[in-house]
Amino acid sequence: MDKNFLIVLSLLNAALVATSVGAEQSDEVSTYIVHVVHAHAANTAHLAHAHYTSFLQRILPSHMHGGSAPRLASNGGGTGAVIAILDTGIYPKGRRSFTADSSFPPPPRTFRGHCVSTRSFNATAYCNNKLVGAKFFYKGHEAKMGHLINETQESKSPLDTEGHGTHTASTAAGSVVPGANFVGYANGTAQGMAVRAHIASYKVCWRDDGNASCATSDILAGMNEAIADGVDVISLSLGGLKPQLYNEPTSLGAFNAIRRGIVVSTSAGNDGPGTYTANNLAPWVITVGASSIDRRFPAHVVLGHNRGTYIGTSLYFGQNTAGSFLPLVYGGDAGSALCEYGMLSSNMVTGKIVLCYGTKNTTNPIVQEAAVQQAGGVGAIISIAPEYGDFLQSSADILPTSTITFKDTETIHSYTQSVADPVARIDFLGTVINQSPSAPRVAAFSSRGPNRFAPEILKPDMIAPGVDILAAWTREMSPTMANVIDNRRVEFNIISGTSMACPHVSGIAAMLKVAQPSWSPAAIKSAMMTTAYNVDNDGNAIKDMATGQAAGPFELGSGHVDPNRALDPGLVYNTTADDYITFLCSLGYNSSQIALFTNDGSTTDCLTRPRRSVGDLNYPAFSVVFARSGEQVTQRRALTNVGANTNVVYNVTITAPPGTTLTVTPTRLAFDAQRRTLDYSITVSAGATSSSEHQWGSIVWSDGQHMVRSPVVATWQ
Repeated sequence: MDKNFLIVLSLLNAALVATSVGAEQSDEVSTYIVHVVHAHAANTAHLAHAHYTSFLQRILPSHMHGGSAPRLASNGGGTGAVIAILDTGIYPKGRRSFTADSSFPPPPRTFRGHCVSTRSFNATAYCNNKLVGAKFFYKGHEAKMGHLINETQESKSPLDTEGHGTHTASTAAGSVVPGANFVGYANGTAQGMAVRAHIASYKVCWRDDGNASCATSDILAGMNEAIADGVDVISLSLGGLKPQLYNEPTSLGAFNAIRRGIVVSTSAGNDGPGTYTANNLAPWVITVGASSIDRRFPAHVVLGHNRGTYIGTSLYFGQNTAGSFLPLVYGGDAGSALCEYGMLSSNMVTGKIVLCYGTKNTTNPIVQEAAVQQAGGVGAIISIAPEYGDFLQSSADILPTSTITFKDTETIHSYTQSVADPVARIDFLGTVINQSPSAPRVAAFSSRGPNRFAPEILKPDMIAPGVDILAAWTREMSPTMANVIDNRRVEFNIISGTSMACPHVSGIAAMLKVAQPSWSPAAIKSAMMTTAYNVDNDGNAIKDMATGQAAGPFELGSGHVDPNRALDPGLVYNTTADDYITFLCSLGYNSSQIALFTNDGSTTDCLTRPRRSVGDLNYPAFSVVFARSGEQVTQRRALTNVGANTNVVYNVTITAPPGTTLTVTPTRLAFDAQRRTLDYSITVSAGATSSSEHQWGSIVWSDGQHMVRSPVVATWQ
């Protein structure tokens, strides 16, 4: 039996089939991937999604809705790199994102993978120089479920029947597709981040009774196969809350990968905005949170009686009631404030727009819309969960609907109670780019730090586009992921989650690996972290959508990934597999536990290794933990010069976290041909107990051309 079980849950389907898996249950169901919608189904395991436009600091042409940065693209756009996507499979049939023209080169000779044919997956027809690998792993899933895969619901093949894997694969490395859109929304040219890279799909997640689930043994089998096949990057839009690193399948498999020079990119999870919610916490993986972009799909709610206009969002297409005021009723007055299916009174709802509350853990907007429709309603206004603040996520609504904030829902609710004849209309404004609010912002659902395994290792590492991402979709699943009530089929879909952010970084990593072939996985990660930016397109600090306040390192890590700057970081923090073993020793792991990571028959004796603190790992960020005021914490680092100038001097600029004193020794690093790697240390001293549990600052090393920035976080326990 597979003890660790990773569940991939479509939250839409979860609500439809009323399946619930509590987080307090056994370790068998504590790992998961996340499909994000307005509201989550009841505390089940989940999958993460993304959309991308021309946003990364306006480095992309404004018409693009996905793609690689020009400077990196000029370095080949990932040509020759193979990105492994471990997910729900891939749907290449009729999908332009996975085509390869005659100019597309074959995969490198170092790649040893191939496509597996089955009755439902014709490798000869589906695979080409873009899609160079397609395999599937299911034995762990069947053993865990206690029955064979139901092939009337799922294809026992590499074929994606769920959508998630197709979306993430095309986000990472999809081909150029002019005129891509979701039923007219987000029209433009779609392409993956590493548009010239190859894709190898490893299906490790399976639909079962409406949910998608992934067994630990299948994940590890898929990772080991990808490593043996010789891929360059592994993209893992999955994760889960585990008690220790040695319980995390992604951490175990990724250790084997980075020892072979393979970069591993993972999603942080969609359990925000609470603290200690981030997944994939090993220092050798890249942990990616989700950000918004500057493209929106406004669906404004206009109230009668001159009571105002409220900003909402929607991807509704179909018969439109725009321009017409219609009767408005509060769902609670019609039988259900949450607009639960079968509980709304037709007498109260027929011909009306219905106002529905939403919560993070119990409701799903598509199910709410279906409930309104079933009761005769003609439109819906649906609230996000109160803890999501200003976050608005678009849905492929099945009737005229606008999703609005909880605050605005309260105002509209008051309106319905204050007049005898409340009316409203919904104005759908299509696609809007580069207007307020500012972007990027940290998505409210994006999981947060601190790192529950090792608080001295900052997580997440960075953020990337993960809200309303346009990418390819399977024909086997409706855009709402609710086939029971939605029979629509699309080539592209717009969805959200850290699963969408992850493949953006995977694609960037592939391009960096091609452009800088001598860099280790740690160097590539360092380059992205130290060059990430922390300001939005208005020049202000990136905000957290959940609070409206400036986001800190536990929300956005080092900042928002910047592909162009990562190409030339100046300095990097390099780390070897042996350094990570020393790190595991510093956590107090014994030889048996460490052997789960090394998995090569070797025995680690921590007593013979240098005694290091957890915070001394050569990481591109600093996180110090104070037990009392007046305490001092010192952490050590080493920087390697990878810039064009061999003889160069870097000076440090220090911004201490409030309530602390921060010193750096030395404050000047002079590199030359003999001294390409230089050491330094920081010492953080706690003053009186801070007014906040967490405070942050930074250090920046600069030679006048490069800015090598590391956040410094102080936590008072």
